[in-house]
Amino acid sequence: MKNRPWKAMSTLGIVASLLVATGCTQKQITSEEKQDVNYSASVTNYNFYTAGNMLAYAEFELSGEPLAEALGLDLDLLDPQKVNKPTAFDYTAGVESYEYSEEAMYELVEKSGLGLHLINGPIVDKMAKESGKQAPQALEERFYQLAESVGYDKGEIFRNMYPTFMEYSKGDPHYIQKVDTSAYAESDDKTYTPVYQVDFKTLRWDRDKMDKILMPAAYGGAFLKQALWAGDFLSGFHTVDKDEELEAEAPNQDKDANIRLGVSAADGFQGVILTEEIWNKLAYIRDGLFYDANTKQLVKGSGTQYDPANGFVYLPHAIKVTEEGQDVAKASNLEVSDSRSFLRDQWMMLWPASEFYGMTDQRQENKNVNPAFRAAFDGVPFAAAPQENTDAATNNDVIAYDAYSLNRDVLLQVFKNLQAMHFNKEVGAFINIHDGQKQGDYVDAFEAGYTLEALRIFQRAIDGLPVGYASGEDAQGLQTEEGKLALDMMKKQADFMIEKMMTKDGLIVNGFTIGKGPDEKAATLEAQLGAVRGLTATYLATKKEKYREAARTIYNAVDTKMWDKKLKVYKTEGDSMKYTPYTAASISAAFRLALLNLGNMESDKQQYSSLEKETVVSRYMDFYDRIIDGPSLKEGMQVSEFWDTGDSYKKGDKTGNTDKDNVPQVQAGHGKYGIAPILVDIEVKNKN
Repeated sequence: MKNRPWKAMSTLGIVASLLVATGCTQKQITSEEKQDVNYSASVTNYNFYTAGNMLAYAEFELSGEPLAEALGLDLDLLDPQKVNKPTAFDYTAGVESYEYSEEAMYELVEKSGLGLHLINGPIVDKMAKESGKQAPQALEERFYQLAESVGYDKGEIFRNMYPTFMEYSKGDPHYIQKVDTSAYAESDDKTYTPVYQVDFKTLRWDRDKMDKILMPAAYGGAFLKQALWAGDFLSGFHTVDKDEELEAEAPNQDKDANIRLGVSAADGFQGVILTEEIWNKLAYIRDGLFYDANTKQLVKGSGTQYDPANGFVYLPHAIKVTEEGQDVAKASNLEVSDSRSFLRDQWMMLWPASEFYGMTDQRQENKNVNPAFRAAFDGVPFAAAPQENTDAATNNDVIAYDAYSLNRDVLLQVFKNLQAMHFNKEVGAFINIHDGQKQGDYVDAFEAGYTLEALRIFQRAIDGLPVGYASGEDAQGLQTEEGKLALDMMKKQADFMIEKMMTKDGLIVNGFTIGKGPDEKAATLEAQLGAVRGLTATYLATKKEKYREAARTIYNAVDTKMWDKKLKVYKTEGDSMKYTPYTAASISAAFRLALLNLGNMESDKQQYSSLEKETVVSRYMDFYDRIIDGPSLKEGMQVSEFWDTGDSYKKGDKTGNTDKDNVPQVQAGHGKYGIAPILVDIEVKNKN
């Protein structure tokens, strides 16, 4: 991605010289337009659900800068001060969608406290013991080492961070004290940087209102966001003297005294922090979060040596945490409260682990790895993998604690369980739940669809193909057995969808019970778009046109039958319009796929007006204006904003909404002390 000058404002190290841009950063709503609003988009649930939020923001990220750039935008043209330039779509995608995604991730893993503190992470603990130091000192010194690796001034590190390595499943996003919006640094035009942007002390959430549950979909969702952004931030090098981005040409470029890791110092530092959090997460998962169905105990995973035929050892749905320590929470006890294996949990771990595999891959046979990633995992700042774990053989593998070995162990064990526990070989479909002893009988369209996307990324990663923002690119793969198995399961599941779940009207049923047949309930929007996601993934992986055509058919049926022309929003089930972060995720993804993969081409026998670029762009804009931002300051899914997508802070301004849009500043809306910049559930209703 391009390293735009204004982009440096969005990450760590906000100092006096990096000031909030003036002016609007969203589409302004005129008084006349406000009076014309004919619908409500009221909040129905303020709870923050980690899994759904992080999935939605992952899709927002991919439907942000990468989408705009793929459609031909020069990212250097984007400027948060120049609203709707060069076009409203480019601005909405490249600034709003992209930056909403980034800031929400920071809110979760650095500010809220919604999880276990990094100071108690297993890798940090290992470093402390090896150095003979206490964990606080070890973590402080580790942050300084990370700063050095990217050429970042350690004096600019944010204060009172709460870096997490394991995130909880749910929390209340309302702030519990007055947010410090006093001036930290001022500019000549009366705008200023508020203290809370450099000191996170006032941004904590209420620990008593957290569901202290470790759920794979939740910590996997956080992992997905961390992996995607870390992959972006560490995908290149930069110069120390001018902080200019350099293309990655060789893994030893950072040996030059004037070259450091990361596309910029600020982004690079955020990238290594995210990677440090992931590293500790993976160690914690592998060494203690797998559940042995026979002994009914939490055990250590065995990765490449794992054989499900000897008994299932998998990631259970819910583990209850007993905490010790308020300021730096640590788990004093873990108790499995739901031992079942859910398909959602498994694909939401498979996807991020596959993305991270593409970053950490040190296999000698893989020649496609970005040299910048090789540089990051060559020992400094992150440990290199032992040679036994990077050769073509698996019988000589050793237990190791580098990020590559840990991630590979988790990735392969999850993949093997996905096949053994959730894939019904007789019918060729993924089953929603396995209780540890017996497989269920229900195929869920949304879950199966997203499983196909996770498998697509897995196949690319294991075969040494580009992932991350480059996951659509063609390259020569390694043709691994795991990759072939993934493709085979994908084709069978996609065929099952087409043959057993699609209806005469072009939609897909919500689910299918083996031995009984398809659901008879009204089709949901999530089921349709989840299927579009999965069928498109299968098309991209196999190049078989029938999967693309099926996805196009469903997409067109959705646009024809579920679009409310008057309100300009989609119905989500029957005539209701209830939106959750999962709904938002699938909508964002579907628009991206429609623009990049499913749109009308001259060679298409069937031409759909719904898949014309102008129509899709119009829907994309309506989605952001009407559902995400909403019709008023108290409505819409995005409940607050700041920094690259939000209001500037100005001396004497008390509005809490200086850009005059429908999303308030964090301290100004939805509660006594305000609310974090995250997504909530809403219901849309016609006012007339």
